[in-house]
Amino acid sequence: MQSITFAIIKERKNPPDKRTVFSPVKLREVQEAFPSAKFIVEASRIRAFPDVAYEKAEFTVTDDVSKADILLGIKEVPVEALLPHKTYFFFSHTIKKQESNRALLQTILKKEIELYDYEVITDKKGNRLIGFGRYAGLVGAYNGFRAWGLRHKSWQLPKANDLAGLEAMKAKLDKIKLPNIKICLSGTGRVAGGVKEILDHLKIKKVNAEAFLTTDFDEPVYCNIAVMDYNKRIDGKPGTLAEFFRDPTSFESNFMRFAKVTQLFITGHFYGDGSPYLFTREDAKKPGFNIEVIADISCDINGPIGSTIRSSTVEDPLYGYDPQTENETAFDAPCAITVMAVDNLPCELPMDSSAGFGELFFEHVMPAFFNGDKDGVLERARMTKNGQLTERFSYLQAFVDGNE
Repeated sequence: MQSITFAIIKERKNPPDKRTVFSPVKLREVQEAFPSAKFIVEASRIRAFPDVAYEKAEFTVTDDVSKADILLGIKEVPVEALLPHKTYFFFSHTIKKQESNRALLQTILKKEIELYDYEVITDKKGNRLIGFGRYAGLVGAYNGFRAWGLRHKSWQLPKANDLAGLEAMKAKLDKIKLPNIKICLSGTGRVAGGVKEILDHLKIKKVNAEAFLTTDFDEPVYCNIAVMDYNKRIDGKPGTLAEFFRDPTSFESNFMRFAKVTQLFITGHFYGDGSPYLFTREDAKKPGFNIEVIADISCDINGPIGSTIRSSTVEDPLYGYDPQTENETAFDAPCAITVMAVDNLPCELPMDSSAGFGELFFEHVMPAFFNGDKDGVLERARMTKNGQLTERFSYLQAFVDGNE
């Protein structure tokens, strides 16, 4: 069987990211499952798992990973640290033509690097196979309740980043007592699943859309809304999900009916280009808009959530949005919508999220290196090869050339 040397590389991007592809325990499991593979670990002072933990798991920790065939990271690798003629896996944040990473993609091509982006590791139907979505949802929901407590001076939860992990986070949530509020959760994917895990942990009653919209409850409740709950055809005719995905421009938002009865809104949806905004800045000015706190996990700036005018940070996660002036204000100002829009939420649970990511990479990607990529997992995710964009990503050529 083919022998391949993999390197777990250290994260170099600022702010520092403590996550990694494989924890020491998972890496030992991977090694036993693929004995022909060799793994080395680049020394790191910031990784959630210390170097000594990898050494105890019988892996070489080194400052030199130039002998590795495949380098596994999380965030973008700074251009000066990229090794030529190597194969890299990381989140490049280039597939949407992100201007901030144009130079990164240009350098990858110049150095003839073979790049695989986690965002485009999919099955044959195009469904993503790996990512940190669940953990974004878990932390995003926690941060939403933390924001509610701070805004209303009801409780003071510590930052998730200051806790030992997921179980410690859930234990803190067990100590709060929610008022009889209505919580709206958008989305049905992994992110929304993580949010739902927190809502269900708190034993918050789940209700359907009709009950959510029409009934007053004497306990906190939540409603999980899907695409066809918050979109409707412009012509008033009944619409289907297939029609929406085929032509979202023929639909308009139907979210305001939820905004009128919701106090806490947690976003777990995916927003596709051309889709209607859930609510605009003009919508937020309307007297019937009732949302007080928004945990915007989706964090699309100046996009489908009108109050998200910038991303926030782990260190300073909350800001206020004044709907009338459309300006930022104090997060607890009486006129404000309190916004939590941290765009790197899984970083707050680095050990748990790394463990979860490693499980998915082990299951869905590792076999492809040794079975001839029989399911096409690697082929679909390969963005560059031999200094050229692959056919699937040739749409980025004008962006690389600086013409877009």
